[in-house]
Amino acid sequence: MVELSAHTRPVDALVAAGGVRDERLLAAIAAVPRSAFVPAEYAGQAELDAPIPIPHGQVTTQPSLVARMVDALALHGDARVLEIGTGYGWQTALLAELAREVFSVERFADLAGTARANLADRENVHVVVGDGSAGLPEHAPFDAILVAAAYPSVPTPLAEQLAEGGRLVQPLGPGGAEDVVLLEKHGGELRRTRSITGAHFVRLHGAHGFP
Repeated sequence: MVELSAHTRPVDALVAAGGVRDERLLAAIAAVPRSAFVPAEYAGQAELDAPIPIPHGQVTTQPSLVARMVDALALHGDARVLEIGTGYGWQTALLAELAREVFSVERFADLAGTARANLADRENVHVVVGDGSAGLPEHAPFDAILVAAAYPSVPTPLAEQLAEGGRLVQPLGPGGAEDVVLLEKHGGELRRTRSITGAHFVRLHGAHGFP
C-alpha cells in the first residue's frame, strides 16, 4: 500500500506525496465525495487514506492507491473503460468523470445494487453483475481496463477485449501481496510497461480467475 498519513485528506496527500499530478484526476477526486460511496457507519472515515470494509469480506481501495491506478490509465475524455470490481462505486465515479463511457462488472448483486444507487446521476456508467474475469465481450473493445482484484496473470478475455494501443492496470499476484502493474497492447500483444506500486488486494474469482 502507499504509505500516507491516515489523518491526511486524500487530495492533499496525493499532492504532497508527489505521485499524481493529473489536474483532471485531482479535480475529480475533489469533486466526488468518497463519503457518499461507503457504508453509512464508516462515513466519518471516508476522508482517511485507508481501505474501508464493505460486505462479503471486500474493502474499498484507499484513495491514494485508486488515484495511482486511475492515473496510470492516462484517460482521455472520449475513452471507453471497463472496470472489474465495482464495490460501492467511488472509483467508478472517478472513471466516469474522466471518460466518455464506463462499464463496471461486479460479482455480488447486492454490491452492484448499492453502486447503481450511488451512481444514479451518472448517465455514462453501466454496472453489470457478472464474472469480471470474463469481461464484457459484447461491449468491447475498451480503451482502458482497470482490474481491482488480484490474479497472477491477466485473464485472456480481458487481454482480448483491450483495444490496440489501450492500457490495462491490474494487481498481479495470488491475493494479499501484489504488484500493481500497467500493461499496454501493441501488435495484438500485452506488454508490461511499468510497476505502479505494491499492494494487497482481494482475489479475482471467475472462470478465468480463482475458483
